[in-house]
Amino acid sequence: MTISQWMNRNSSIVNIGLAFTCGAVSATTIYYTLQILRRQKATNDLKASIPSISADHNAVQLTEYGAARQPSLSNAEDTRSAKIAARARRGDYDEELILEQLARNRVFLKDEGLQKLRDAFVVVVGLGGVGSHCVAALVRSGVSKIRIVDFDQVTLSSLNRHALATLADVGTPKVHCVRRRLEQICPWARIEARNELFSSQNAERLMAGWDYELHGGEEGGQEPDWVIDAIDNIDTKVGLLQYCVLHNIKVISAMGAGTKSDPTRICVGDISTSIEDPLSKATRRRLKMLGISSGVPVVFSTEKPGLGKAELLPVAEEEVEKGDVGDLGVLPEFRVRILPVLGTMPAIFGYTAANYVICSIADYPMEYRVGDRSRDKMYESMLSALQGLEERLARTINGQDAIGLKIPISKDDIAYLVEEVFRGRSVVSGLTTRLVLTRWIRPESGSNMIKTYENEGQKTSNLKPGDLVLMTKEEAQKHEKEVLKGTKNVNEIYEEEVMQCVQKRWLEEKAFDKYR
Repeated sequence: MTISQWMNRNSSIVNIGLAFTCGAVSATTIYYTLQILRRQKATNDLKASIPSISADHNAVQLTEYGAARQPSLSNAEDTRSAKIAARARRGDYDEELILEQLARNRVFLKDEGLQKLRDAFVVVVGLGGVGSHCVAALVRSGVSKIRIVDFDQVTLSSLNRHALATLADVGTPKVHCVRRRLEQICPWARIEARNELFSSQNAERLMAGWDYELHGGEEGGQEPDWVIDAIDNIDTKVGLLQYCVLHNIKVISAMGAGTKSDPTRICVGDISTSIEDPLSKATRRRLKMLGISSGVPVVFSTEKPGLGKAELLPVAEEEVEKGDVGDLGVLPEFRVRILPVLGTMPAIFGYTAANYVICSIADYPMEYRVGDRSRDKMYESMLSALQGLEERLARTINGQDAIGLKIPISKDDIAYLVEEVFRGRSVVSGLTTRLVLTRWIRPESGSNMIKTYENEGQKTSNLKPGDLVLMTKEEAQKHEKEVLKGTKNVNEIYEEEVMQCVQKRWLEEKAFDKYR
């Protein structure tokens, strides 16, 4: 049978398949078109039901997100605070009073660090539980130029986690609520409120430099020193992070605080190292598709879900019966389900992000490890490798029987040395991968076993935490061959910089040990 004969015989089947495919595509298109039209009709009906602004109906025009365009002053105290803040921004505020209020930060960061903080310009996007605590910490610490961005308004359910909102603020834009409260705390701070939803269309404007002409002061624009992402919507979050990375703007991102309850599991790390966090996972995947796989510090929790712990609540059945669930969202593509949040956790996320930015701007030493907590398997492996090293040295140095040898080092000691003392970096190369702990100097007695208990059948190494240094596996193998088993001295092999680093870490370990 030729192809043309087959096509003629089966043309009806082909036509039916094509018709079915086209019909499915058309049905999908019609469905989404109807959904858009329903949303537009509902919006128009709601707008039509609102009386026109007049003497009988005095109101403030709303934005496209349903929030007031202008801030409102709720009482005489707010009015008075606003006037004081306006005067302070013009320079009519005693510098001694500012320094007195910032006295604790001043003695901590020193004058130079505090001045850097006061000169900094920070942008905070998202003013919910995380962002409100974050921006409050920044202003209280001395940051004097802050741009806050959020399209949403305060709701009654916001009050379990919001840092600055009160019952009187319910229904008002978050940016105006936050600005009003912060002006009452630090009236000299210049806070630019943008009641907008971040998007690709307004990204350049929202991330632009500080407008001195707008706020008064010298000419010229200051680019953001840091951007803090406290957004809980993936599309908007990814858009902001992508923009900052592409434009070389420093940015730190807060991941999901919802359903989390263990503050000891909160970490700061590169987005490539974040685990046990659905929001981080989704953000990481989306950024990777855009060519960004690392280079963004994030605040995240390694807490695992478990039996009896909070979970994302489903949409109520009665709401599903009313129609398309997508119509329930405030904006298209925004979540419509209630996210369980313990009020303390967003605050910790926000303060952690603020702490990172404050120390970075002030050039305060930040040597804590990034996202490497809870690495139990790694610590166990390092402990096993150290046990093996001690056995080899016992056999090699004096030909001792190393069977049953115990070392007085625990897994907690390993974690303490790696994370706190050596900051997770090799003392030789500064590398952070394939790390092991090894003795720095060959035991002086020629043996690493304590003789006292040998007659009683107990074999114990004389190893102490202060004898150890952190190296890569390759560096440790060379060190064992040349120093621990060989005849060379560390001074012959390593440069002065390495020797000083080891001495510094050991001195710190002695100081840290009394607090363990």
